[in-house]
Amino acid sequence: MTLFLGLFANFIGYIPPGNINLTLVRITINRGFKQALRFIIAFSCAEFIFTFIVMHAAKWLAEQVRLDMIIDWVMVLLFGVLGTVTWLHRKKPPQTHYSEHESIKYGILLGFINPVQVPFWMITGTYFITHGWILDGKVELVIFSLGSAAGAFLALFLYAKFAQYIQSKFALSTRLINTGIAILFFSFSAYHLVKQVYLVFFKH
Repeated sequence: MTLFLGLFANFIGYIPPGNINLTLVRITINRGFKQALRFIIAFSCAEFIFTFIVMHAAKWLAEQVRLDMIIDWVMVLLFGVLGTVTWLHRKKPPQTHYSEHESIKYGILLGFINPVQVPFWMITGTYFITHGWILDGKVELVIFSLGSAAGAFLALFLYAKFAQYIQSKFALSTRLINTGIAILFFSFSAYHLVKQVYLVFFKH
């Protein structure tokens, strides 16, 4: 039950477009499915550790009153950087050879720099624990985190397969896809920026 809850929750969590699955789509389109699979495996391993840490510290994190603001500004920066990198590389043709470890390193990096998952697990994890669906012991949280990693792997694997299918079915250019992804990244960055500006100048 604990394993399944972690799998189901994180699978649902990665369905909406975000920095991770959009990055994966870009890797699949630009570098191929093999590199995407390496990214997914590396990211899922990092997600296991990340989930365990956040779940273990969920109560403490919930008490940090400025955490939402910090996460928003990190997301502004992260989406801005990802959007800029994608935009600058939109015209470059896909390379035929990539380092075997490049996508693995990228997956591990984004696995740990994934601020959007902090509030997700704070809310979801606290709900599961307070309702007695999972226990907050170390063994139970390890099992839950394994489920979380499996959920992330499954959702991202389906995203990569879908991106591969779309590219082959509609013969979309790499430039068009990268431009679309860059615009989405900039849109997400703008959303978090506008949210914080509104809270600072109009909420009080």
